[in-house]
Amino acid sequence: MSYLPRIIYGAFLHKNSCILLLEAGVETAYKMDIQRSLELLHMTIYSQSISPCGKYLAAGNNYGEIAIFSLSAALSSEAKEESKKPVVSFAAHDGPIYAMVSTDRQLLSAGNGEVKAWNWSEIVKKGCKEAWSKRPPYGSSLEVPEINSLQLNLKDNSLLMAGGDCSIHMMDLESGAFTHEFQGHTDYIHCLALREQLRECLSGSEDGTVRLWDLRTGSQVQSIEVHKHEECNRPQNGKWIRCLATDSDWMVCGGGPALTLWHLRSVTPTTVFPLPQCQQQVMFYQDLILSAGHSPTINHLQISGEVKAQIPCIPRCVHSLSINEQSPEHKVLTAAGSSHCIDVFTNFGYRAFSLVFT
Repeated sequence: MSYLPRIIYGAFLHKNSCILLLEAGVETAYKMDIQRSLELLHMTIYSQSISPCGKYLAAGNNYGEIAIFSLSAALSSEAKEESKKPVVSFAAHDGPIYAMVSTDRQLLSAGNGEVKAWNWSEIVKKGCKEAWSKRPPYGSSLEVPEINSLQLNLKDNSLLMAGGDCSIHMMDLESGAFTHEFQGHTDYIHCLALREQLRECLSGSEDGTVRLWDLRTGSQVQSIEVHKHEECNRPQNGKWIRCLATDSDWMVCGGGPALTLWHLRSVTPTTVFPLPQCQQQVMFYQDLILSAGHSPTINHLQISGEVKAQIPCIPRCVHSLSINEQSPEHKVLTAAGSSHCIDVFTNFGYRAFSLVFT
C-alpha cells in the first residue's frame, strides 16, 4: 500500500503546478492590461478613411495599428457601448500610420516608407491579410522616409504620395509602377490636394511653400512662399505648411502661418482667419471651411473670415478630419488626434458620441 502516498504527493504537486501556472497567466494578463492602458493614454490617431460602402471607418494610430469601426452599428438606434469599439483591429505597419485612403475595393495605408493595401471585403470579415505592398524609389538614402500624405487621382487611376524625401511620387494603381517623381521642395512634404479639373496637384511643405504641379508633365506650375506675405506670417510659429485644401480657383492653407484663403489665379491671399492656434487639418464643406489643429475644437469658418462656430472635441490636438460622403444615412464628421477616442458629429454642430480605439 506504499504507493498511495506517492499518488497523493504527485497529485499535490500537480495541483500546485496548476496554481502556479494559473497565477503566472493572471500576472502576464495583468501586465498586458497595464501595458495596453499606458498605450491608450499615449495613443495618437493620425489617419482615417471611409469604406466604399460608407458603413465602415478605418483609423490608423502611432503604434502601426489599424482599427475598423462599424458606423452603421454605432449609429443604430439599438447601439450599445460595444458598437463603438472596433469590429477588428490588427498590426499593419512597424511605425505610425500617417495617411490612409480608400479605392472602390481596397484600403491603402502608409507611414514607414511604404504603402500597403488591404481588401475591404476581407477586412470586414475580420481578415487582415496584406494584398500588396509598394515602396517608392528613394534612391541611395539609408534612412527610410515616412509617407505623410496620400491622394487618389481617379482620372487616371493613380496614387500620389509624399513625405520625408521631399518628393511626390505617382504610382499607377493598375500596374503598380511608379510613373513620375515631382521634385522641388527642400524639406518634408506634409500635405497634398488635387485640382482635378485642371489636372494639377498642390503640395505643402516644411520649407514654407505651397507648390502647384502639372500632373501630365510633372513640371512645377507655381511656388507660393506663404510666410513672405505679411498678413499670413507668424514667425513665432515657423513657416511650415501643414494643411491645405482646394476648390476650383481657391485654396486654403495653414500651419505655422495663419490659416488663409487664397485666390490661385491671382496668387493673392484674400482672407486671413483669426485662429491663433496652428491648424493641421482643413477642408471645404458646402459654404463653409472646416479646420482643426492645436486646440480641442472643430472650427466652422465662413469665406468672409468670420468664425461661425467652434465645436468642442476630445482630442487636444486634432490630426485628422473625415466626412462620410459615401452613405447619406451614415453621413457624419469624424475627428481624431491625440486620444484613443474618435469623435463623431452627426449634424456637425455637436459631438454625438465617440468611437474607442481599444
